[in-house]
Amino acid sequence: MTIVVIGPLAQDQIITQNSKTYAAGGASYFQSFVFEEFNMDYVAVANFNNLDLIRDFPNLGNLIPIVGDDTHYFINEYPENDNLDIRKQYSNFANIPILKDQLEFVFEIDVFVLNPLNRNDFPVETIDYLKTFDVPIYLSMQGFLRIPDEKIDDKNYSIKLEKPDNLDDILNGITAIFLDESEAKLVFDDDNYSRYDIDEIVITNASEGSRIICGNEIKIEAFEVEDIADSTGCGDTYMAAYILKRLLLDSPEEAGEFASLIASEKLMSFGPYKSLI
Repeated sequence: MTIVVIGPLAQDQIITQNSKTYAAGGASYFQSFVFEEFNMDYVAVANFNNLDLIRDFPNLGNLIPIVGDDTHYFINEYPENDNLDIRKQYSNFANIPILKDQLEFVFEIDVFVLNPLNRNDFPVETIDYLKTFDVPIYLSMQGFLRIPDEKIDDKNYSIKLEKPDNLDDILNGITAIFLDESEAKLVFDDDNYSRYDIDEIVITNASEGSRIICGNEIKIEAFEVEDIADSTGCGDTYMAAYILKRLLLDSPEEAGEFASLIASEKLMSFGPYKSLI
């Protein structure tokens, strides 16, 4: 079963009260470590310009690079060391869309995982093209909601969320979407979770757990973590773990519980997911 993960690699700057570090990032980056760890057959198609980022990729043999004119840059600032649920985030809002003609696949595909970091990454024409493959599509919602707010320096902006006008065109026909509680309130402002043609809606809420809406609503408790090292990429890790179990035909509840466990393990170490066994 071939999982095709599509979305940018990013340059992350992580700021806490005690440190400032730089690392590769982006949802596709964090998810690739989960698929690699569990020996899934995956390919990552990633757009970026900074070639230094591929040094940390888990398996270069599984990476198909699209080298563009820019790289996504994110500043993730955690002002409270004892509460990593609180994050201030800034970005350069790189305009490097993944176009239909850049995605001419020559191998069998069983599922797409789409990871926009902002709404420039996946034009509707690209998503419509991927829907023609008639395979499950799992979508990280966050990037489509991000727009620049206030400029903080010569290239970076604070981030605010806004519902795009073309959301129906993006979401209808998607297998599952992943978003957090604040994003869900924006996308489903009337709590009408059936307004789009989506099989599963997975809503995460950091240390408060998650819930899965698939006809009924399933509540997933978070695993308690005493020593949190790094929460950047935790939601991306949850998403990959959830998809992994669903592709193995586990139920949404089983997939959510597994994803919660893997996300909690990721919290206990810096960087992407590493098995504790």
